[in-house]
Amino acid sequence: MAVLPIRIIGDPVLRTVADPVTDFGPELRRLVADMMETMEDVDGAGLAAPQVGVGLRVFTYQVDGQRGHIVNPELELSEDFQDDAVEGCLSIPGVAFAVRRRRTATVRGVDADGQPVAFDAEGLLARCVQHETDHLDGILFPDRLEGEDRKAALRAIRAIDYRSVAGSTVAQRAQHVGSSFGTGRRA
Repeated sequence: MAVLPIRIIGDPVLRTVADPVTDFGPELRRLVADMMETMEDVDGAGLAAPQVGVGLRVFTYQVDGQRGHIVNPELELSEDFQDDAVEGCLSIPGVAFAVRRRRTATVRGVDADGQPVAFDAEGLLARCVQHETDHLDGILFPDRLEGEDRKAALRAIRAIDYRSVAGSTVAQRAQHVGSSFGTGRRA
């Protein structure tokens, strides 16, 4: 397993709709294992494959003691909404805003071996699966904001010297990034 570099806003892969997974071989199992390790390394609640530069419909999650991965996820969302809660994103370091999300989500997909996976999510887990599925559709959380919140988020993103932030974030994370051909260094 290896800790993978996380792509930062501005990288085109984050705005590209991910392709469905059709090959359930060892490469997919390795990707999922590497994504789990990467998510744990940065203490994230979830991580989508595009965030590590892979345009496939896969995400990992770890919320409230529940952890796993979903390949080719499909969500069935409730009509009602949960209370807005602040969201951040590993691909948009330093920016967080309250985002409106559906109260519950029924998640269906498969695991890395192609076996069916289904579960009901509410609260933070429902928020996480919606956020990660958005990544698979090329959507970032500021796209879900409206009105003044959207304007403020876009101003915050523009105001940040992203070359500096991205460089610093990448350098910090690079201390943990491993290689597929061996173990990575740990700071």
